[in-house]
Formats: sequence, structure tokens, C-alpha cells
Amino acid sequence: MEMPVFRLDDRLVFPPVHLAEDGLLAVGGDLRPERLMLAYSKGIFPWYGENLPILWHSPDPRMIMTTPDLVVQRSLRKAIRRRPYELRVDTAFSQVLDGCAAAPRPGQNGTWLIPEMKVAYEKLFELGFAHSFEAWREGELVGGCYGVSLGAAFFGESMFARASDASKIAYTACVNQLHQWGIGLVDCQVHTEHLERFGAYEVPRLGYMELLAVALDQPTRRGRWQLELDVDDFAARGGALGSAPEEAP
Repeated sequence: MEMPVFRLDDRLVFPPVHLAEDGLLAVGGDLRPERLMLAYSKGIFPWYGENLPILWHSPDPRMIMTTPDLVVQRSLRKAIRRRPYELRVDTAFSQVLDGCAAAPRPGQNGTWLIPEMKVAYEKLFELGFAHSFEAWREGELVGGCYGVSLGAAFFGESMFARASDASKIAYTACVNQLHQWGIGLVDCQVHTEHLERFGAYEVPRLGYMELLAVALDQPTRRGRWQLELDVDDFAARGGALGSAPEEAP
């Protein structure tokens, strides 16, 4: 039996996520901040390309990671200990978006981070809900990642690198910082081998919704973030958390 795909209008509502067909739940609507925040709170996110209507997704299974389970592979631990980059948070959000939009994606032509999507996430940044973690070298942004924060959940969106391991180090710093702040759930949306190597794994959509409900019961760390990691300690640990599994020698 085929499931329906819903068409949204101006009302701030979404259909229940269990009605998503192959992950696609609805089309249309808009990208105003109120709708985006409602979508994330209900386990839904926008993902589409140029010359398409807005497409809203809630995949099953869902790729997630919990910050205590971060895996930092041996080669990356070595790179982090060398401290090749300066780490910053929320100092170049628009530039991180530009880097993610320009990054080539295997099997994809063009980018889903089209101009109207960039404008939408820049608005969320201005409202204190979207954040970027950045790797800098000699005053140049060389890698980073960004996402949206609600309660004790961080909805990871994209990352890019223009230098070796730059996005990986930025992402590792991101997970370390989230863990320090008690933000334990990272939504990775769909499976990638890249994120699986960091310890991300798939759960049924229902399980994800239960984890999300618990996370959203916590207060949101809203506003411009500042890096509070002890960078010396972060480098000494090679980015690994105390309880996290590490790659075997």
C-alpha cells in the first residue's frame, strides 16, 4: 500500500512522521524559522535541490550518534595532537555555509544548500539556534561543520574541508564541546560511512523520536556560542572522550 505525500500550505503543521513514504513526508510550505524549528522538533528536516519544491523528510531508520560514544580513529588522534588548526565556534557561520555548499558530494550533482536554504539557516543563526564549528589556519577558514541546536539535541547538517582532516577535527571538537555542555544526541539524518566511522549508527525512527523527546525536555543553549573546550586537554586526548571506544592499534 502506498503512503501519501502531503502538500503543505501556510499553516504551521506537519503530518505525523510515521506517514513518511521512503522518508519523504511532505512538499511545499516555506523555510521561515518557525517552520524549521517545528520541523526539527518533530524529527523532520528539509532536503531538496534547485528547481524543486521544498521536500520534507523523516527517514526510517535514522542515523544518530550519542556524544559519549564518539570514536576517534588512531590517525585522526595523531593529527589532533599535532594541533594543526585553530578551533573557533560561531565566528564565520556564513562562510561555513558557503564551504559546505561548494564541497563536492560523491554521487551528487550540484548542492542541496541552495541560496534560499542558506538564507534560512542564516536566520536561525541570527536567532541563536544554528551554530558552526570551524578550523582555521593562518587566518583562513579551512574546514568546519554546522547544525541546529534544540534542547539536548544537535541536528548536524553538513561539513567541508579545504585542508587535510580539517572537517574531521572540527567535527570532533564539536562533539567534545556538545558532550561537555550535556548535549548528548547528535542527529546525523541518513547513513554515511564517514559518520559511521565516528561512531554514528542507525536506529528505527520510533526509537529516534523517543530519544528526541527526552532531549527536547532539556533547555536550549540559545545564542552565540563560544568555544569552552580546554584545547590543550582536547589535543592531549587526541579528541577522544574518556568513555569513548577508540580504534584498535
